[in-house]
Amino acid sequence: MNPLELTTTITALANAIACKLSVDQLNLLGVILTQLGDTIITIATQRSICENN
Repeated sequence: MNPLELTTTITALANAIACKLSVDQLNLLGVILTQLGDTIITIATQRSICENN
C-alpha cells in the first residue's frame, strides 16, 4: 500500500467510525488511540535502544 492509499484508508475509517459515535465517544476513542500509539512508539524506541546496546 502506498502512502496515499494508506492515508485515504485511514480517513475513510475515521469517517465511518465518526458516523456511529457521539462526540463524547469520539473524544474518548481519540484519547485511547493516542495513548495506544504513544505506548507503541515508546515500546519500539526502548527495543531499538536495547538492541543497539
